[in-house]
Amino acid sequence: MSQELKVQKGNIVGVHYIGKFQGGKIFDTSMRKVAENAGMFNPSRDYKPLQVQAGAGQVIKGFDDALIGMKVNEEKTVAIPPALAYGEKGKHPLAGKTLIFTLRIVTIKR
Repeated sequence: MSQELKVQKGNIVGVHYIGKFQGGKIFDTSMRKVAENAGMFNPSRDYKPLQVQAGAGQVIKGFDDALIGMKVNEEKTVAIPPALAYGEKGKHPLAGKTLIFTLRIVTIKR
């Protein structure tokens, strides 16, 4: 079976990510080097791939949706509108913003 694993709903996925605003400013990342280069390194944070169950609503909807169908080592960049992120309005500091995420799958567990 040479078919590569693709992320399906319910899989546990390890994903590295970089979250940016539309202007290109990084607001979050799972990668230490990126955080250091962006001047936002936090020594108390553990920089490693985010472990998430695909399709389980553990992350914002646009991020969750983007994972489905990806393969290990595949990288893709998605623009997530407010409706699929933190909403148009609200108390969350990212509400009303379109977020740009670069995602790279590192592991897929069924």
